[in-house]
Amino acid sequence: MADSRSRYQKAKVSADEGSLLSTIAHLWSYMWPRDRFDLKLKVVLAIVALLVAKVATTLVPFAYKAVIDALGAQGAEPALLFGVAVPLVFVFAYGMANILDAGFQQLRDILFAAVGQHAVRRLAFETFSHLHRLSLRFHLQRRIGGLSRVIERGTKGIETIVRFTMLNTAPALVEFIVVGSIFTFMFGFTLLAALILTIWFYIWFTIRASNWRIGIRRHMNESDADANSKSMDSLLNYETVKYFGNEEMEARRFDDSMARYEKSAIRMWTSLGFLNFGQGVIFWIGMTVIGLYSASGVLAGRFSVGDFVLINTFMMQIYRPLNFIGFVYREIRQGLADIEEMFLLLEQDPEITDGKDARPLAISGPVIRFDNVSFYYDADRPILKNVSFEVPAGKTIAVVGPSGAGKSTISRLLYRFYDVVEGRVSIDGQDVRDITQKSLRAAIGMVPQDTVLFNDTIAYNIGYGRPGASEEEIKKAASMAQISEFIKTLPKGYQTPVGERGLKLSGGEKQRVAIARTILKSPPILILDEATSALDTQTERDIQSALDAVAQNRTTLVIAHRLSTVINADEIIVLKNGQIAERGRHRELLDKNGLYAQMWQRQLEASQAEEQLRRVTAREDGLLHRP
Repeated sequence: MADSRSRYQKAKVSADEGSLLSTIAHLWSYMWPRDRFDLKLKVVLAIVALLVAKVATTLVPFAYKAVIDALGAQGAEPALLFGVAVPLVFVFAYGMANILDAGFQQLRDILFAAVGQHAVRRLAFETFSHLHRLSLRFHLQRRIGGLSRVIERGTKGIETIVRFTMLNTAPALVEFIVVGSIFTFMFGFTLLAALILTIWFYIWFTIRASNWRIGIRRHMNESDADANSKSMDSLLNYETVKYFGNEEMEARRFDDSMARYEKSAIRMWTSLGFLNFGQGVIFWIGMTVIGLYSASGVLAGRFSVGDFVLINTFMMQIYRPLNFIGFVYREIRQGLADIEEMFLLLEQDPEITDGKDARPLAISGPVIRFDNVSFYYDADRPILKNVSFEVPAGKTIAVVGPSGAGKSTISRLLYRFYDVVEGRVSIDGQDVRDITQKSLRAAIGMVPQDTVLFNDTIAYNIGYGRPGASEEEIKKAASMAQISEFIKTLPKGYQTPVGERGLKLSGGEKQRVAIARTILKSPPILILDEATSALDTQTERDIQSALDAVAQNRTTLVIAHRLSTVINADEIIVLKNGQIAERGRHRELLDKNGLYAQMWQRQLEASQAEEQLRRVTAREDGLLHRP
């Protein structure tokens, strides 16, 4: 808990006590957008409308007092104003003042709607964009469900803060000053002192109680994010849950998180009841004291009955903004509690950034070089140790080795998801740290082991390789990836939805879609990161020809688990414990009878056993169906 508190205190936006003004100042750019004159104008007009409404609000009690005094002073013949009885004129004025008050307050809300929604959209866009700039390490350590909840709460919180800060807090303070001036001028300092004490105690109590409730709100937010993360994680892994029959366990885990949320929510509502009751007690004590004072003045002849009504009407009118000030403060503090986690995300520095002098990648080969590269995720667990090799232009180099040897790390370093600890990764002599990430990744195509598709159509997922590609280009890429015939058999063809993470397609079909979108991207550099290791032998053979076609005339780096996919590589690099143990062509490595030869023999035996099992199964199926 202490670590969590220190994180919040370091944030520019924080719900901690004492940081409210600095936080509001930090949020000013969202309330007053620099590049939008139209929104600034709407803010100004909204404030003008609010001030007009406050003027009308101030006139209402005077109209009410005039009605009471006029009715109390009635003789046989009522006084006339513009040919109408004076009490009726004041009643009309009282009604019109209320109409103006209501009308201009609604006009304020209408004008400010665009400002609030722009702030929500801008903050959501900044957060979403920033999340994509953060490093792979960050995303591997976070839960997607929790991140989505942070964004959802934060965008709502910013709207609350912007709206209440700009259009309610300052005008309410103006109203307090106006009413205080009227009380002083008309009724003396005694009534003013009672008013000031009532407002001061009310605001003091509201601030203290609201600050106390912030910790409860934070705990509720954490429980909510945890419950949401567990639900999303479980639903995304629906098949795994079914494989192991763990529906009840998943339900219990979710319910445990919701139980913590329930407990925090109950505390929130209980504390809100205490806050509301305390506010009511303070105000009505002040109201009673002021009422006794003004009633005594009427009995003593110092005030008229209209004055008594005026004082009580002003007090009732003050109660609305005073109660609203309490509500606004609660909502702002609650909104800050909701958005502080979002701003902590925005303040999270990306691990990988473009250098100040970074330039676009200039490709002439391309030739890829790893020069004495060392890397680790954790300092006490080295992954790569002084690895050096070259991928010549238009050639295919394969990297193989046991699990955990550091094979996939090589592709991550080339993509610059991480920076090397020592050494240098270059393309055509240009260090990847000296070129822009956008140009680097535009030059590389990836067919990964685990292809995850967007929950959209097949056409969208293939077209993702080059947004804006024509339908004909998408179909041509699908044909080259040997998936077009399969797509034609689907009722909706290229418009067929693939489901969450592509689960409506088989492993081989997903791989072909991944190959098609890489073909559409048409990159000069290709990475095949164990692209067929998750497939059966027959599917692997079918897809390998498509991969060979894609790799033709491209600088290709193959990260392989199955050695049968790399026998035609121009060079095979064998990694062991993060170091190059062997290197050479397939036949050369077999002749050395070293690590590669051992791996080849094991996989050959496994393939033979698989093939034998397939034949036995086929023979048994034939006997079973023989008439």
